[in-house]
Amino acid sequence: MIVDASASTRRNQGLAKAKGVLTALFDQAYRQRARLALLTASGHKPSWQRHGLKASAALHPWLQQLGAGGGTPLIAALEEAREWLLTRARQYPLETQRCLVITDGRLQRWAPLQPLPCASVVVDVESCAVRIGRGRVLAEQLQAEYRPIDQLRELE
Repeated sequence: MIVDASASTRRNQGLAKAKGVLTALFDQAYRQRARLALLTASGHKPSWQRHGLKASAALHPWLQQLGAGGGTPLIAALEEAREWLLTRARQYPLETQRCLVITDGRLQRWAPLQPLPCASVVVDVESCAVRIGRGRVLAEQLQAEYRPIDQLRELE
């Protein structure tokens, strides 16, 4: 899971909406005893919060304190996640992987991206009046499913 927590995600309650989705996902993962990897993209570089550990109640305080600020190192986060997913797949070949990318897509230009090595979903938190639509472009390049957060019902 990659969470874009850059300053732009504060606009129009984007990060607040993302926190609601994350709360539900953490609870679901806990009930299913699923393992999570969580990477935040804010400031100058991505930061790992979890590396394949079982979901637990310890995620909720982190989520409550999650704020937005700084730049958007999302491309670096995607590259780190890709490497981690490939390594994890070699170590645990029977494990099912899925990557969720939560972002408003407000990035500068970027070179075309390779798809992630697993099923992926881009949840677009951009909800301002003038949308630039880069979340959809990101999803297309990653060959990921695209879901605007305002139309999100559930993530199966």
